[in-house]
Amino acid sequence: MTNPNRARRRFTPQQKEEAVALCLAEGLTCTAVAQRLGIPVSSLAKWVRQARIDRGELSDSGQGPLTSEERAELVQLRRENRELRREKDFFRLAAAHFAKEQLPPRGFA
Repeated sequence: MTNPNRARRRFTPQQKEEAVALCLAEGLTCTAVAQRLGIPVSSLAKWVRQARIDRGELSDSGQGPLTSEERAELVQLRRENRELRREKDFFRLAAAHFAKEQLPPRGFA
């Protein structure tokens, strides 16, 4: 089980690229590179897999995993979608509020 008090390590894009290059270019295993660099094996394996996807080595006729660029676009589109839903809900509530104010009071006809 992970320690909730332990801070999560962050790696720069350059550190990730160098680690991935050792695995792909030099043909070393993820385990060997991870031990050498002090990186969790699971993290390095994810980075290597994503690098292969980005290079087009792991695609299934366009239906495979998303490239890093596609992931970034998906995040942006989800953010925009969330904002548009909030705006739509706001305007719907505002329209209902103003429509209620437009109605004549009951009992007066």
